[in-house]
Amino acid sequence: MQATHSQGGQRIVGWREWLALPELGIRRLQCKIDTGARTSALHALDLETFTQAGRPHVRFRLYPLHGDVRTSIACSAAVSDQRQIRSSNGQLERRYVILTPMILGQVRQEIEITLADRGPMRFGMLLGRQSLIDGNWLVDPARAFVNDRPAVARSPGAGPRVRTVGQG
Repeated sequence: MQATHSQGGQRIVGWREWLALPELGIRRLQCKIDTGARTSALHALDLETFTQAGRPHVRFRLYPLHGDVRTSIACSAAVSDQRQIRSSNGQLERRYVILTPMILGQVRQEIEITLADRGPMRFGMLLGRQSLIDGNWLVDPARAFVNDRPAVARSPGAGPRVRTVGQG
């Protein structure tokens, strides 16, 4: 078994890990750890805003499995902010920001996530450094999948709406 804590007590995370976003109905999602990004980013398509209980919300679709464009999950969340974010190609983009719990290994913490079209990217989610600071993580770039896959039980009747294209 790999060590999951440093000698100083920090939790170790590899350059890529499995995590869960349970309030979005995402039980497992592979992410890339990106210390160059301040805020985490999630691949979201078909963004649509709406108002619920007087607060702005956004609904969107995401594809949880890399390379599988047939299976998507419909998600919605309260919008906590809109920000100008500089993308990896240097362009400024206005993005919605949501706050949602993340489970990584044995840790559950609330993180900020920007929603963006990350279609051409290899990973549907980047976990930015602000999420790592909050959880006292130490990144080991020589390792991957240091932490166990999250074990998130499905809630009866409260699961995500999954659509598989092309199947009856």
